[in-house]
Formats: sequence, C-alpha cells, structure tokens
Amino acid sequence: MSKIILSTESGADLPEDLVNKHSVKVVPMHVIMDDKDYLDGSLPVQDIYDYYERTKKIPSTTATNVYEYQTFFTKIKAEFPNCVIIHIGYTSRASSSFQNALIAAEDFDNLFLIDALNVTGGLAAVVLHAVSLLKQEPKIKPEFLIEQIEKIVPKTRLAFVPGSLEFLKAGGRVSNMAYLGGALFKIKPRIELIEGKLISTKKYRGQMNVVAEKLIEDFLKEYKIDRKQLYFQYSIGLDDSIKTRMNDIAQKQGFNNITWIQAGAMISTHAGPGGFGIAGIEE
Repeated sequence: MSKIILSTESGADLPEDLVNKHSVKVVPMHVIMDDKDYLDGSLPVQDIYDYYERTKKIPSTTATNVYEYQTFFTKIKAEFPNCVIIHIGYTSRASSSFQNALIAAEDFDNLFLIDALNVTGGLAAVVLHAVSLLKQEPKIKPEFLIEQIEKIVPKTRLAFVPGSLEFLKAGGRVSNMAYLGGALFKIKPRIELIEGKLISTKKYRGQMNVVAEKLIEDFLKEYKIDRKQLYFQYSIGLDDSIKTRMNDIAQKQGFNNITWIQAGAMISTHAGPGGFGIAGIEE
C-alpha cells in the first residue's frame, strides 16, 4: 500500500515539534519587507513588529506560487516514491495559494488537494485531525481519509481578536474613523472564518484579559466543540497571565488536550502583537 503524506502551508502555524513528530510537510508562504522577499518561517516574528515601529507600515504577504508548489511536491515524491500526497490548503477565499496548488497538481499523480477554508489554528486543527485519523488507521485508503477530512472542514471553527488595531489600520483593513473610535473606547473586533472568508462578527470592549474571556465564553456557547481537543492561537506579546487564565477556563469546560499555537510571521502581519484566538472542531 502506498504511503500517505500530509502537507500544508506555513499559514497553518503548526508548531515545529508537531511538524517533526507527525512528519507533516510544510511549504512556506511569503512576507515582503524592505523590498526583500522572506519565506514565512525564515525570519523572527519580532522583526515584523520592529519594522512597523520603524516605518509605521506593515509588511505585505504573498501566496506560495505555482513553481514553488511544483518543487515542493517533486521533492516529496522523490523522498517517498509512489506515495500519495494529501495537501490540506489555506483557505482559497483569502489567498491565491490554493489555486496555485491546483495548477501545480496537474503535473502529478496521486496528489489530492483539500481546501480547508481556514487559516492558522483552524487550518492546523484540520491537519492534525487528519494526522490523528492516519495514526489510528495507518492502512486507511486515501479516498476514505480524504472523505473524512472533508467532512470536518465545515465543522472547524476559528475566532480571534487582533492584538492591535494599528496593524489593521496600517494594512487598510479598518478606516481611520473606525480606528480612532476603536482605540478611544478600547473596542476590539472578533474575526471569524465564515465559509472560508475572514469576517468581523462582533465587537468587544476592554483590555485583552477581559476580551479573551468574553471570546472563549461566546465561542463555546455558540459552537458545540468536541472536547477531545482545543486550540489556542496567540501572537507574541500576549500576557502569560491571560494564557494561564484561558487554560483554566478550558479545563473547567472539559478540555484536557489544549494546544497553543504561536502566529508565524505571515499571520502576525495581520493580527499584530498580543492577539488571541481559539479554534476547534464541532462534534
């Protein structure tokens, strides 16, 4: 039976220890700063924030291109001859990355693509669910594994609160008036992935410690998340006391397996420092 290899993009923000432990292949997206193109994961996230402090601009981001996917898939095929690749991609509704993967895939046999319709911790949740299925049944047929992954894509939920409205304003994602009002009243938008699109669904008022509690409370009320696993996302700068508090709340809600995921450079250009998010799969 052919070996199944799982792959995804760096926008999943999979922790390196989990990538290595489960042999997930990750292709980098791009961050452009000071007219230089960096592969996501090749530069410290702090450089993103230092660049903003220096220039009051945020870096731009670009998708993995067709040639990079071709090279990526070719390398996997060379390492694992006759393997089956299942690539779980960053939402096609917010990036051209998945479309580029589709074009590249035309040159390969036994290569299957799944649009996760999610990003960062939501995408990671889908990938790690696939890892779990493969671990439980190593001889699973590729078509059945694909079917099981596709079933949980619409049940995977992600919600987060950016740490800085300055980053949203600098990136053109909020108007100056909305930024001034948000900053004045300490309002933070809740961003969710709805059918693959990033949409502001609610606004919270207060400091991040208060907002984080409201976010997790609302999220667990609105979605019947499977208690087997919960994912928290954060961008550097989130206070450790908030992390401790979120762990306590989640454990009291019956979550014993909690994975923290740090936003990489690409995601951090949109979230800003000190952001917090939560992801899980509905029962």
